[in-house]
Amino acid sequence: MNRNGPAALARAEMAKPTQLQTEVLIAGGGPCGLMLAIELGRRGIGCLLVDQKPGTAFNPQANATQARTMEHFRRLGFAHAVRAQGLPPEHPTDIAYLTRFAGIELARLRLPTAAQAPAVIKNLSGSWSAAELPHRVSQKFVELVLREQAQAQASADIRFGWRLQGFEDQGQQIEAVVAPVEGGAPLQVQAAYLVGADGARSFVRNSLDIDWQGDTGIKRHFMGGKMLAVYLKAPGFYDHNPNDRAWMYVVVNPQLRAFIMSVNGVDEFAFHVQMADDAATEALSEADARRLFSQAFGQPMEIEILSMATWLAGHALVAETFQRGRVFLGGDAVHLFTPTGGLGYNTAVEDAVNLGWKLAHVLRGQAPATLLDSYELERKPLAQRNTGYARQFADSIGLFEAVPELEQDSPAGAAARVLASDYLNGHVRREFNIPGVTFGGRYDGSPLIVADGCTPPPDAANSYQPSACPGGRPPHAWLDDGRSLFDSFHSEWTLLALGPEPPQTSAFVAAAQSLRLDLQVVHHSDPALAALYEAPLALIRPDQIVAWRGTNDQQALAVLAQASGGLQAKENSV
Repeated sequence: MNRNGPAALARAEMAKPTQLQTEVLIAGGGPCGLMLAIELGRRGIGCLLVDQKPGTAFNPQANATQARTMEHFRRLGFAHAVRAQGLPPEHPTDIAYLTRFAGIELARLRLPTAAQAPAVIKNLSGSWSAAELPHRVSQKFVELVLREQAQAQASADIRFGWRLQGFEDQGQQIEAVVAPVEGGAPLQVQAAYLVGADGARSFVRNSLDIDWQGDTGIKRHFMGGKMLAVYLKAPGFYDHNPNDRAWMYVVVNPQLRAFIMSVNGVDEFAFHVQMADDAATEALSEADARRLFSQAFGQPMEIEILSMATWLAGHALVAETFQRGRVFLGGDAVHLFTPTGGLGYNTAVEDAVNLGWKLAHVLRGQAPATLLDSYELERKPLAQRNTGYARQFADSIGLFEAVPELEQDSPAGAAARVLASDYLNGHVRREFNIPGVTFGGRYDGSPLIVADGCTPPPDAANSYQPSACPGGRPPHAWLDDGRSLFDSFHSEWTLLALGPEPPQTSAFVAAAQSLRLDLQVVHHSDPALAALYEAPLALIRPDQIVAWRGTNDQQALAVLAQASGGLQAKENSV
């Protein structure tokens, strides 16, 4: 038999992967991967995103979009689309702590509805001076918006139902193979860079043998150990609940600890219950889930189970490195949280925001590849900070002990509830009123930040001091025309020229041209803005971070080169 005959050669040719070239290959279609595809696509950078799921998430996952994340969605033009998702506009977004879902209320944090948020934020100042308020919405709805935005980018190829099968960093490029999950011809991909945004069990991270650092398996009464998650329909939840509506209800009693979040504000909920025995949790049946739900509610209730699974609370993990050669990691692939404070998904979005403009600058030839080294230098300390805050919040609620008297109709029960109420009213504000966590992340010490000797404000979870000290979020203000100051920023580099008689800026314009940076000078004559920034000039990065501030443009070339990681950065460092 001629094994090399025409038929055999044809079969061999058919089995060979077809070829595709792209600039960035993204593994993972969650918030980090989709946000990165949007950031790259808006800059005309070619990318291929693959995710083995058939579509975006079915199950509710993260349920809190922090204000800083909403500001980034606003920067990209779709904050309104996200705010329209999830709960009905007038549905309360409160967080309530109770003995049972329909039991005795112990504590509550009242928060604006989605309909109220745009007006409320315009009247806030100090720690909550911002362009956007947080939004309570299931990640499954956010991902739908992100996918729509990513697919609208002409240079982005978004493929759900495709898997990354393997990759090799060849020094000058990435060679990878992707294939349809349901079968079909594989695709040989050549890319300049690979980004692993493929979740907690990241194939990319595991392929590179990158280990976790930090703590895991932390045990607590609550938010530590195996948790049962049930996505369900409970049409009678509100009708049989005497308490005011809330977005999130937390059960605190000696029998069980659980929480539930409204998914659609009508009948869909995400129910999570802490189990004492990790092994037994894995064996729980739908009948067990129904029993536990009725137990948490405080009376029997019919539910429809849409899905159920277990997950492990008690993580505070950050990968040992965020980059190896031409491969980067982001999102859950590089940091794992206990979800208290809702920081995991929001940190993942900011990973993409940070990496997106840097990849674009390098691929456009505006900066050397060494600019990309700043991704880990800036994001790893933030991941360690944020996982640390999430652990503090988990300790605050998880180590609180619900005494046996809590539900008793007795003087001892009343006294126990007073103590619990006092503690839980303090806790809910510690975990959910967190402008310092939301806005206070900084990149101090980054080689891209042109320090001016200022002392950054203290890093505190529950308070935030607006500051233009280089390395952090720009101070926010509302303009006389009703716009946010952030709305006036350019999509790439912005030089704010503040006050009625700002200094000359022509040297920055010339320097940007020589470095091929897309910079716009934005003038605001209001003296209050110059006072807020404590300088008449401020350079804002594409990710809306203050890179520099000063009083004149005499070192414009050096400032821009350093802030952009540009080709002249070393010679002109300031």
